[in-house]
Amino acid sequence: MRIALLSYEYPPDTGFGGIGTYTWYQARGLAKLGHDVHVFAGATENGTTASEHDGVRVTRFKRDGWFNRTLDGLSRHRAGWAANRLQTAYHAYHMLRSALDAEAFDIVEFPECGADGAAVATLCDVRTIVKFHSPARLIMDMYDTPKIDRELTALFEQVAINQADLRMSCSRWLADEAESAMNVTPPIHVVPNGIDLELFDRDEGIDVHQQFALPRDGVAVFFANRMEERKGIHLVRDMCVHLLQKYPHVHFVFAGGDPFGYMAQKILPFVEQQGLRGRFHYLGKLNLPEVRAVLKHIDIFLIPSLWENCPYSCIEAMSASRAIVSSDCGGMPELIEDGVNGILARSNEATSFIAGLERAIEDPALRERLGTAARNVVEDRLTDVKIAARSVEVYTSH
Repeated sequence: MRIALLSYEYPPDTGFGGIGTYTWYQARGLAKLGHDVHVFAGATENGTTASEHDGVRVTRFKRDGWFNRTLDGLSRHRAGWAANRLQTAYHAYHMLRSALDAEAFDIVEFPECGADGAAVATLCDVRTIVKFHSPARLIMDMYDTPKIDRELTALFEQVAINQADLRMSCSRWLADEAESAMNVTPPIHVVPNGIDLELFDRDEGIDVHQQFALPRDGVAVFFANRMEERKGIHLVRDMCVHLLQKYPHVHFVFAGGDPFGYMAQKILPFVEQQGLRGRFHYLGKLNLPEVRAVLKHIDIFLIPSLWENCPYSCIEAMSASRAIVSSDCGGMPELIEDGVNGILARSNEATSFIAGLERAIEDPALRERLGTAARNVVEDRLTDVKIAARSVEVYTSH
């Protein structure tokens, strides 16, 4: 098949989050199966660039012209997310429209978050499929944004969803939410995210103990995500203080951006006051190889999120054979079976997470058993090639 993937997020230039990570693995997985794959992604500099990696063609585009200047008005009225959606849709359409003059595609896949395919699905004569990751309609109420921004952002994403010929979701939970809360017409086909284990297992040559001054002994608990309430950062202060005071051999390690100053203003000063700073390590925002290197040298991975679908943070921790203590929110129970390949805690309850972490801290054999089972799940059903093959089944059979 000739397959186009639209995604503003795509490593390394615009690899900001999970959607970019998904598109990277999906493109490579499809190419491994022998498909002709062309990714259309965002750029950080004006102009159009073309490149290739692992059998995948990549076109990037950015233009600061009249359209972007028109959108400045939306941003000035505190509708920055909505302006971003329109800009993304415009750039994706420009790239694909130009490509269609030279080649045809059997299917064009795009994420709903970002409205990447809104103009393409509406204006181009091409078969499209939207994949659900994190719809604005379901998550934007968790952020301090004006109502007009939330409504316009959700509207632009809804256009892309409604105009697509097919729909997929990373989890059954999100598919059900889209149908019930967003009135999306079924069917929504469930295909989780996949990962390239060979690429993940590669030794990046990073000595995390030397580079980040991490301890070589004890038990390390790792949180790798944005420092924001949707990711549960407001719960970790109580967890850290309780567990660091109870267990002298435990360390907490945090990696990720701090866009709202939660770590700098609320957590670090408190930990300092408690005299626990020596066993609390905030590494800031790391690149993906650095995160993976740290992940392979810690003992427990912590996911206290309030909303998740099928996060790569969890899939990568599973791939690294780590014991995971996760919130039971959203699609997490589809990845983690409590007591089998991880531990599930009640969402937004610090005491439940403390109990789960205590189980994992006190029982090394349990940590090993959970980590091994988690890795087996990835090998059995979440590799990039297996997920790409399931996606192709949806592309071709409906």
